[in-house]
Amino acid sequence: MEEYKRLVEEIRNCKKCPLYRTRKNAVPGEGPLDADVMLVGEAPGRKEDEQGRPFVGMAGKLLDAILEKVGMPRITVYITNVVKCRPPGNRDPKPDEIRACLPYLRRQIELVRPKIIVALGRISGKLLFEAAGLRWSGISKERGKLRDARVFGVDVRLIATYHPAAALYNPGLRDSIERDLAVVSRSRREADSRRRGTLEDFF
Repeated sequence: MEEYKRLVEEIRNCKKCPLYRTRKNAVPGEGPLDADVMLVGEAPGRKEDEQGRPFVGMAGKLLDAILEKVGMPRITVYITNVVKCRPPGNRDPKPDEIRACLPYLRRQIELVRPKIIVALGRISGKLLFEAAGLRWSGISKERGKLRDARVFGVDVRLIATYHPAAALYNPGLRDSIERDLAVVSRSRREADSRRRGTLEDFF
């Protein structure tokens, strides 16, 4: 916990790239530090910048609704972004901004040690797939498939899906996101059931 608090403070005071000049608040991430599932978006938007919390705007409300529907409420997962400060005008993060922030994401993964990582969108998907040594062929081809992977030294199951913001502009994508997150929720329940079974066998 102390190491995590130091990391959050470091992110909030970071000046490693020019984004610190235009931010209101850095957005480290939030959720249980023993979460089985970590969701990784690309960067904060306007509402996130104002509040210092991830996924609190319209895309966040959509994500919350989907998580609730698939039986994986927001309070049970850890949510963060690749880049911790809002790019002006909500543009895509630049490569140097991603490089500057990457050590923070690495440390979050090392500290939380999730069983499943969900990449929300193409930027997060490409970064995490490449970090795992997996080929990235684009979000539409790679989404929805759970893969065994090792990301920054942590063994996980890795899956990509569309960013919830994309479903605000193309509502047809919501069903795809729901199906993909239902795969995650089902895998999580199965793993939990196996753990409980092992304990019951022991006793």
